[in-house]
Amino acid sequence: MESISKNNVVEEKDLNKWLPVTSSRNGKWWYSAFHNVTAMVGAGVLGFPYAMSELGWGPGTAVIVLSWIITLYTLWQMVEMHEMVPGKRFDRYHELGQHAFGEKLGLWVVVPQQLLVEVGVNIVYMITGGNSLKKFHDTICNRFSTSLHCEPIKRTYFIMIFSAVHLILSHLPNFNSITIISILAAFMSLSYSTIGWAASLSKGVAPDVTYGQRASTRAGNVFNAFSALGDVAFAFAGHNVVLEIQATIPSTPEKPSKKPMWRGVMVAYAVVAVCYFPVALIGYWVFGDKVEDNILVSLEKPWWLIALANMFVVVHVIGSYQIYAMPVFDMLESVLVLGMKFKPTILLRIVTRTSYVALTMFVAITFPFFGGLLGFFGGFAFAPTTYFLPCIMWLTIYKPKKFGLSWIANWFCIIVGVTLMILAPIGALRQIILQAKNYKFYS
Repeated sequence: MESISKNNVVEEKDLNKWLPVTSSRNGKWWYSAFHNVTAMVGAGVLGFPYAMSELGWGPGTAVIVLSWIITLYTLWQMVEMHEMVPGKRFDRYHELGQHAFGEKLGLWVVVPQQLLVEVGVNIVYMITGGNSLKKFHDTICNRFSTSLHCEPIKRTYFIMIFSAVHLILSHLPNFNSITIISILAAFMSLSYSTIGWAASLSKGVAPDVTYGQRASTRAGNVFNAFSALGDVAFAFAGHNVVLEIQATIPSTPEKPSKKPMWRGVMVAYAVVAVCYFPVALIGYWVFGDKVEDNILVSLEKPWWLIALANMFVVVHVIGSYQIYAMPVFDMLESVLVLGMKFKPTILLRIVTRTSYVALTMFVAITFPFFGGLLGFFGGFAFAPTTYFLPCIMWLTIYKPKKFGLSWIANWFCIIVGVTLMILAPIGALRQIILQAKNYKFYS
């Protein structure tokens, strides 16, 4: 039995040299900054003005600010816990969960939620990429309609075009191999966020703008508010890949990885603040309760800037898709090699990753309910893994003094996170049902 155990350990160490999360550990602090910006800032920021319109000025601002503070705190916890055991690194979220809750329970607590988040994000980003490509195409065609003679193209085809890019990029071996894509995506996120609030500011507040309730009934407004909570939670999602990103940074007892990682996180969260707050507040201020669930849809002029912003979104979500897909590839390849005894070959990687891209494309084409999906995934999966699961792990492992500052802070985050997890999916599910009433499959 002892020799079998030793063989398994050796086998896992050899496998780690092949798996995408652990095969390269030469990352720099600024790699983590760009990876975190790419993971964090994305489709969610475009829905912030819409979320503000469902919550109102006071509650909307409070929820976004509070989420920024809470998620920065829980992200710090995860960075700290990455190397809490001397000589060991928790390279994956589920490994930290296993240390906190036990080998079996840790897997069941973390893996389903993390997979739901990562696969959910990839589906939503497939939809976002397709929608933005369509918006770019339609904007150009409308501007040059007399010379181009464009024919209407279904959204389905744009999602397929977007997925074709990932059929190529998904075969890059590890996190560090997508650094250039991540850097480009991070700059794109800052660019289209700036376009979102700057173009809104330039447009000016409409004379008939109102800041009332979106729905005509009290029940409708309550459900909308619930859904908005999920939209906000969706925008703070970097925790699901933070340990995997930190795993790419070299570490020694003298120079632990948490120092460069935290430096990168701080830069990333500064960028998050610069992107999120102006878009949310200025977008809502300009369009009021008539704002669309994607701020770029509300903006129609100047046409060239809107076209450019939509192309920036496409480039960014290409990078974001890869950031969230990499841990999924890691899990799939690990299960296939360790559990099902496949050989770790290039062919296995090609089949696995191509199948995954095809699956997320199919689901995105079949159910492209962008606004509702943001709220549903944001509340149901992002709230646990982002807002309160790190706090539960912290309390379980470190056992801070009852009613001390750390204990109170963690329980506050847990209460906020559980509230989000319960309320957000309710409103989002209603929104999906309403949108589905008039939806035609593969339109």
